[in-house]
Amino acid sequence: MSLRETLVRRLNDRTAVIGIVGLGYVGLPLAIRFSQMGYRVLGLDIAPDKVDALNRGESYIEHIAAADVAAMRSTGFEATVDFSRTPEADALILCVPTPLNKYREPDLSFVLDTVDSLTPHMREGQVMSLESTTYPGTTDEELMPRLEAVGLKVGETTFLVYSPEREDPGNPNFTTNTIPKVCGGVTPACLEVGLALYGQVIDRVVPVSSTRAAELTKLLENIHRAVNIGLVNEMKIVADRMGIDIHEVIGAAATKPFGFVPYWPGPGLGGHCIPIDPFYLTWKAREYGLHTRFIELAGEVNSAMPDYVVAKLTNALNERLKPVRGSRILVLGIAYKKNVDDMRESPSVILMEKLRDLGAHVDYSDPHVPVFPKMREHSFDLSSVDLTPESLASYDCVLLATDHARFDYDLIRAHSALIVDSRGKFAAGDAVVKA
Repeated sequence: MSLRETLVRRLNDRTAVIGIVGLGYVGLPLAIRFSQMGYRVLGLDIAPDKVDALNRGESYIEHIAAADVAAMRSTGFEATVDFSRTPEADALILCVPTPLNKYREPDLSFVLDTVDSLTPHMREGQVMSLESTTYPGTTDEELMPRLEAVGLKVGETTFLVYSPEREDPGNPNFTTNTIPKVCGGVTPACLEVGLALYGQVIDRVVPVSSTRAAELTKLLENIHRAVNIGLVNEMKIVADRMGIDIHEVIGAAATKPFGFVPYWPGPGLGGHCIPIDPFYLTWKAREYGLHTRFIELAGEVNSAMPDYVVAKLTNALNERLKPVRGSRILVLGIAYKKNVDDMRESPSVILMEKLRDLGAHVDYSDPHVPVFPKMREHSFDLSSVDLTPESLASYDCVLLATDHARFDYDLIRAHSALIVDSRGKFAAGDAVVKA
């Protein structure tokens, strides 16, 4: 029996050991799902605090229950920072960050450093799957040479696929297994192994012809959202100048049963995909002599939203004879989307920094983020403010940045001197400025 046949059999009969590399918002739900389906899972991460928490059966992500982590532990899951244990796994699924560098160019350092940590320990008969968002060509241009540099032959002695993550944190309507999964292989044999890897745990696996097709699929999905959000953000500015509530207009347009999908404006783009993915494609397109004007224009509009919100807030304070400098401003919601604790690329943090730079005293309230976390590029020594009539009344301005369901909007409206609303939660009025 060939290495491919042996690996496919082990994946199909669930005797394979699944290695999840990167135990964050993508990797941890995937580990839980594989464990629930009877696989033994080995988690690898470079953060000792995460590893220790998981080995105690604890969760550090709000929407992932500790009971699910404990159940995974009871069926053999173990987390480790020891990458020399790589040979124990039949599959290595990479779920690591792919941010942008300070020049807004792709930063593959997390992916490449991870692969370089794994390859010295890899053996024949394993499959590696990259799930991180990236540009077309990453898997075959960057990962395949690293595997073959240690004597492995992709498609024969080892197998390499790209299968982009599609997690939507906090969305109760979709789970890891119910979201269809795209998968592309470097070779037909790689694709066969990739389909076996995911076929037992995902309800529907969608094969595509290559890893590049799978990589571009991920980019298209999120660029589609970025472009449409850019459109409604621009429409918001036009509607505001005309004295029209854009949220009312979008709600009315959404009653059309065909040909329209509602997208909602906000203070900027957040999350680990939508603000980043367009830059991965525009960067790679330059290699082919192409300039992605439409995508970049949407990026310009979305990137300008924090400044638009700050300008609206500044004007609102000026009308009340208050400068931004010295004003007390409370930012409501600092997660990148409502009802989660995920801070990645959150526009709320950009707003806080811009207001701080203008001399404002900035606090925040977020029921999902009790203490401002350590971030790679942002730093605030703050804890969440409890919303009470007294606390709300003590601020010159309350800025709604993320519209969590747990906020008491009636309380906020009743006791805030000025509300700047970037999410369309409040009806217009003397104390409410739409932004």
